[in-house]
Amino acid sequence: MADGPSRRQATLFRLRAQLRKKRESLADQFDFKMYLIILFKDPKKVPALFEIAEVVPVMTNNYEESILRGVKEEAYSLESSLELLEKDVVQFHAPRYQSMRKDVIGCTQEMDFFLWPRNDIESLKCLLFSKWKGDPDDGYKPLKADFDYNHVDYERQLVRLLGRRDKTGLIINNPAQSMFMFVDRQHLQTSKSKAIVFKLSSLCLYLPQDQLTHWGPGTVDELLAPYLH
Repeated sequence: MADGPSRRQATLFRLRAQLRKKRESLADQFDFKMYLIILFKDPKKVPALFEIAEVVPVMTNNYEESILRGVKEEAYSLESSLELLEKDVVQFHAPRYQSMRKDVIGCTQEMDFFLWPRNDIESLKCLLFSKWKGDPDDGYKPLKADFDYNHVDYERQLVRLLGRRDKTGLIINNPAQSMFMFVDRQHLQTSKSKAIVFKLSSLCLYLPQDQLTHWGPGTVDELLAPYLH
């Protein structure tokens, strides 16, 4: 008699085979929640927490051209990018969010976060949760994946984009290539000077499809509690 893990793997194998026939992905069988956390260098400063308004899972590598353009600009290596593009990867797109600060009446808005130049951010972090569709008794569980982007890594890539003429559609990613940020390059005019600033306009998380059922312990409320003050 097969043990629990073996039965689960066999079930997932059959499900994937059925989905391939229907030209669907395993991600279509889940509902998702995503949260963006901005952590600051000052430990006394409350993290900025945002709930993504709608998580859009996509199986195809729609941003292959942008990723390979990043290779050309030496933002990351060709070998690592080709490896990523060849994987059976799910993209989780996040264009809109809502602040979860208790002292702010939040409303859903297009992502427009001032990212650089500033020296108070330590890192950006995303938490991704999922549950089976159509199961009212199934709660959201955290996926066991790291989506972290340290300020040192994204600042280095943004500096390389200073000379670009493009104003929108610029893309950078963390070293693990699990978290991609789409940024807009804008000119900020003051009475004394003119500066270039970068704003976060959209997020995209990358997760191999075979990790969609790798859940960790805890609930949404439990894992967000440390960031709510």
